[in-house]
Amino acid sequence: MLTFVGLGLYDERSITVAGQDALRRADRVFAEFYTSKLVGTTVADLEAHHDVTIEVRDRAGVEQDPDPILDAAEDSETVFLTAGDTMISTTHVDLRLRAHDRGIETRVVHGTTAQTAASSLTGLQNYRFGKATTLPFERSHGGEGVPQSVVDTIDTNREQGLHTLVYLDIKAEEEEYMTADTAASLLASEYDETLAVAVCQAGSDDPTVVADSLSELAEQRFGPPLHLLIVPGDLHLIEQDALAELAGAPTELLDD
Repeated sequence: MLTFVGLGLYDERSITVAGQDALRRADRVFAEFYTSKLVGTTVADLEAHHDVTIEVRDRAGVEQDPDPILDAAEDSETVFLTAGDTMISTTHVDLRLRAHDRGIETRVVHGTTAQTAASSLTGLQNYRFGKATTLPFERSHGGEGVPQSVVDTIDTNREQGLHTLVYLDIKAEEEEYMTADTAASLLASEYDETLAVAVCQAGSDDPTVVADSLSELAEQRFGPPLHLLIVPGDLHLIEQDALAELAGAPTELLDD
């Protein structure tokens, strides 16, 4: 059996009870933290809290050499851990399909995602979000500014009145995380005075949620990672009230 367990958003306590039960029953535990990571804890703290040994795999060890994980799952209760919800990344879907090809039974234990947390923390309704996008570091896409694909996604969503969730680039091996102010600075070159919302440290006891123009957000600092941005579309009256009350959005931007 190969059980995929989402660890949630922040630290060793973010896992669900069902996920914790699966983890503590496991004979072998693998994990990857290159797609995302729990910034409020360490692997050692995860191991101590759940009384397990965790074998961390890098990207190549999951995508190009998954056999150690699959071999273990053929003969024992094996868990594969990721931050957030375990099936958000195609990497994990591919691993699950590889398990099925070998006749290995699989199970998914979900965790909270950044998308649901962003909606909950801001008061922006989940069903009013369009396609999400990821804003890369400039060196990652070999150009300057914002890739056209990101602009196209935001523009298409705004034309339909939909909100855009903008994930921010992560370089796990270098432990480098794009911050909301860096992202706002990049996006301000395209949208300038457009309202946006920074959502930071989601899942922690004290998350940061700030709504303002992109140019203003670019001048602020939002503390430790992880960060993301939302570019709202059309706002319902309740969403306007939520952004004003929960994120300090300026009235003039809400009226626009």
